Amino acid sequence: MLKVLALPHHYSQQWRDYYQLTKPKVVALLVLTAWVGMMLAQPGLPKFGLMVAATLGIGLLSAAAAAMNHIVDQRIDAQMARTYNRPVARGRLTTQQAVKFSLLLAGSGFLLLFIAVNPLTAWLTLASLFGYAVVYTMFLKRATPQNIVIGGLAGAMPPLLGWTAMTAEVHAHALLLVMIIFTWTPPHFWALAIHRRDDYAKVNMPMLPVTHGIEFTKSAIFLYTLVLFLVCLLPYLVGMTGAVYLLGSTVLNLGFIWYAWQLKFNAKPETAMATFKFSIWHLMVLFLVLLLDHYWFISALS
Repeated sequence: MLKVLALPHHYSQQWRDYYQLTKPKVVALLVLTAWVGMMLAQPGLPKFGLMVAATLGIGLLSAAAAAMNHIVDQRIDAQMARTYNRPVARGRLTTQQAVKFSLLLAGSGFLLLFIAVNPLTAWLTLASLFGYAVVYTMFLKRATPQNIVIGGLAGAMPPLLGWTAMTAEVHAHALLLVMIIFTWTPPHFWALAIHRRDDYAKVNMPMLPVTHGIEFTKSAIFLYTLVLFLVCLLPYLVGMTGAVYLLGSTVLNLGFIWYAWQLKFNAKPETAMATFKFSIWHLMVLFLVLLLDHYWFISALS
């Protein structure tokens, strides 16, 4: 009988740790929004090779930013229930290993975008990495309860990056997609921050529920979902999308508002986490609806 070759347990665990370092679920959502930006940038299908190179490059730089977050936050991570088991915080990977890995990801992603896509996308993606890993993680996160509001711009950039990858230009429609994610980020993250409020207080992290209280944060979440509803109308109002998007966006945003209302006025112990989880589905499905509407709209015009 043939024996299946397997890596020793030590190496198998180490590869899992490197994989965890990239925050794969977060990066997958970022890459999805970038990919939708690529598809919306032109009427037909993008060139396959260009789309693959752009997806890989943006994904590599996003993974590098995630790895840098592990490095910078390792002491805080070790004290928080949500993050104590991260590979650098637990010492399964050394800081030096994580730094080398993140630089390898960043360098290869930047070169891929610069050579195979276009310099504009390469520099914008690198700037997004700097905004998240340095400006947000090293400074804003520790300085102000508005950290996620200001720093959220870096995480909102992928649709613009996908758009510029296909067109080599910054378009107003792409900026609308950025505005949607920028507005979505605070209620998404603050719902998690409410659930983990004690963790953030323990490490003196000035998240909104710690500095202004849970009730204030619930009000902020509810108000942001109302603003998000209005921002999500803009693509339809400017003629970028059609009725399919309008209907899907309305349903999704009413759902988010309902969760925020429950969190504010009828909260149970699990409501904050349920709101956080719904927000992830909200953004993912919203961008898939954008994609569906785009090709439905194009076929209707032809």
